[in-house]
Amino acid sequence: MTDEGVPPPRPRWSRRGALAGAGVVALLVVTAVVAFQAGGGGEARPGAAPSPSPTSKPPLTTAQVYATLAPSVVSVEGAGNGTGVVANADGLVVTALHVVDGAKRIAITFADGTEVPATLAGSDPESDIALLMPNSPPGIIVPAVLGNAGRLVVGDDVVAIGNQLGLVHSTTAGVVSGLERAATGTDGTRLRGLIQFDAAVNPGSSGGPLVNTRGETVGIVVALLNPTPAGTFVGVGFAVPIGAALGGGSDGTGPPGPMR
Repeated sequence: MTDEGVPPPRPRWSRRGALAGAGVVALLVVTAVVAFQAGGGGEARPGAAPSPSPTSKPPLTTAQVYATLAPSVVSVEGAGNGTGVVANADGLVVTALHVVDGAKRIAITFADGTEVPATLAGSDPESDIALLMPNSPPGIIVPAVLGNAGRLVVGDDVVAIGNQLGLVHSTTAGVVSGLERAATGTDGTRLRGLIQFDAAVNPGSSGGPLVNTRGETVGIVVALLNPTPAGTFVGVGFAVPIGAALGGGSDGTGPPGPMR
C-alpha cells in the first residue's frame, strides 16, 4: 500500500503468478477514528467469559508461548520487511498483503535460517492478507496451531511475535483491548472486524501471529494506530482474526476454512 491512494480493487483472494512494481511499507499506520463494526452507538458488546472446566490446562506463560510458536514464525521480504506464520504442512505462509504487494521478488526466511523465494498464492485486499507459497521449503516444516478468534474476550492475554524494526522474533505480551474494530488507514484502506490489542508492535511486525495463552494463532498483525506521522507504537495494534485471514466463516472469527 502506498500513500498515493487506494490500490485498484481486486477480486477477493485474487491469484497472481507474476509480480511487478515495488514499495516500501512495513506496517499499515492507522490515523483515522477507530469504531466498532457492530453494535449501536459505537458501544462494545461484551461476551461472556467461558467458565474454566476441571480439566482445563493452565495458561501458557509468555516464554512457553514463544517456544511453541517460534519455529512457525518466518521473516518476509517483499515490498517491505515483515513477518509471516506457517499455516500448514506444505509451508503455506500467511502474512500482511502490504508487505509483499507490488514486490518484484518475495523471499521467506524460516526459523532454521533457510531462505527461499516464494510466490504470492492468494491475496485479499479487503483484509490486507496474503498467502505465500515457498518455492522450495525446508525439509522440516512446523505449522502453527490455529485457534478460534471467536472465543476471545476483552482482557484475554495475548502475545505478538514479529520482526519489529528488524529485530527478529521480537516477542511482546499484552491483552485484547477490543473486538470487532474498524479502522481506516492513511491511504484510505478500510479494515473491519479487527482485534485490538496492546502488545507492542512496530514496522516489521506486519504479518506476524497474535497468539493466545494456549499457544494458538488467533490473528495476523496488520496495523497500528498512531495519531502522529511517526508510525510507531503508542499502545494500539490491530490484527485480522485468523478465520478471516484464511477465509473461514462470514464473520471471520471462527476456525479457518479450507486452504485455497
